[in-house]
Amino acid sequence: MFFLILIGLGLALQQSTCAQPANQLQLSQPGKEAPPPRVLTLQEAMELARINSPQLASANITALLAHEDRVQAKAALLPNANWFNQFIYTQPNGTPSGVFVANDGPHVYNNWAIVHGDIFAPGKRAEFQRATVAEAVARAKADIAGRGLIATVVQNYYGLVSAQRKYANAQQSLREAVQFNDITQKQEQGGEVAHSDVVKAQIQLAQRQRDAQEAQLAIEKARIGFAVILFPDFRRDYSVVDDLQTTPPLPSFEQIQGLAGKNNPDVRAAQGTVRQETLGITIARSAYLPTLSFDYFLGIDANQYALYNRSHLNNLGSVAQAQMTIPLWTWGATRSKVRQAELHLQQAKTDLSLTQRQLLANLNSFYQEAETARSQLASLKSSLDLSTESLRLTLLRYTAGEVTVLEVVDAQTTLVQARNAYDDGVVRYRLALANLQTLTGAF
Repeated sequence: MFFLILIGLGLALQQSTCAQPANQLQLSQPGKEAPPPRVLTLQEAMELARINSPQLASANITALLAHEDRVQAKAALLPNANWFNQFIYTQPNGTPSGVFVANDGPHVYNNWAIVHGDIFAPGKRAEFQRATVAEAVARAKADIAGRGLIATVVQNYYGLVSAQRKYANAQQSLREAVQFNDITQKQEQGGEVAHSDVVKAQIQLAQRQRDAQEAQLAIEKARIGFAVILFPDFRRDYSVVDDLQTTPPLPSFEQIQGLAGKNNPDVRAAQGTVRQETLGITIARSAYLPTLSFDYFLGIDANQYALYNRSHLNNLGSVAQAQMTIPLWTWGATRSKVRQAELHLQQAKTDLSLTQRQLLANLNSFYQEAETARSQLASLKSSLDLSTESLRLTLLRYTAGEVTVLEVVDAQTTLVQARNAYDDGVVRYRLALANLQTLTGAF
């Protein structure tokens, strides 16, 4: 028995040994290479955001719903046709009409084509006009959502670009700190500086390492936050193009003001709301007026479902009728609706006035922001160049023993601040242009 057990264990070990190379071969097979990260331009990012933005999709659907309301309101103004089929059974009692005198026989067949139209219905016409204006308001609000989305995309896009630039600045500062640390160690070995200079350089190096880590974290956080706007699923395998090397021109304030007066969707929406409420008064007042409509019937209304009755007379015929409805007394309900519509119009005019004032305030504020940001770019670039030259000269003087370690550290810190300040200034100008374009459209 013991011998059989040993044989069984040997066979099992042999099978496992034989199976192992196959597994190793399977694991060692190269898989498909991961696709390279997608590189997005600003225009590509905007297109992705338009496709995947739920807010913009909701605004567009609202505009489409308003369009369908207009179609239905227009259809209500036109004559409509229906086909009516009916069979009425009346209990017989020996008379031609049966139990119910209103019927003209125990069996009544109705088979009609009915055409109905309104000859005079001012309320329906005003409702159609109001639906047309409501569609324009909905499209203006969709435009507002679209421009707001563009501003959000620009903010996130250049936020990621800024994070990438600051990471590059942190890497550059880290290399400079490493270089300075090497210089202090060599100076100490030559007996030219005290050990305190090495300690200060090491402290500066540790700080630059932490700055690089924070900059890397800022990139990842900006990429993750931007991905929520761009993609329908969670992903991080993308980057953006740094196009901050070029500086777009800023039009004159007169041009900006003219574009805002023509293309501002907030004002269009507020003006459309005023027109809506004006038509609301017309709708409410139409309840004071009479309405005139007509109906035309063509078909059979007979005791036999046939073209001719038993006397060979024609069952197929037509009838036309017109009716006028005159309102007499509604217990003040119509008057209340008119007053309510007038209050809505008053509120809409107040909102329009506020929107126009807010547009002028934002226009001046955003333009001054853009103008200031543009005017500071040259100064920030000059400060960056001077800081770079200052660090270079300070290191030379430190190597020659003319300055202290504190001056070198101060020059390094100044250069770090100048680099980040310049990048912040360029991004600030792009964001200011994006804010202006939410009021004026693209320019």
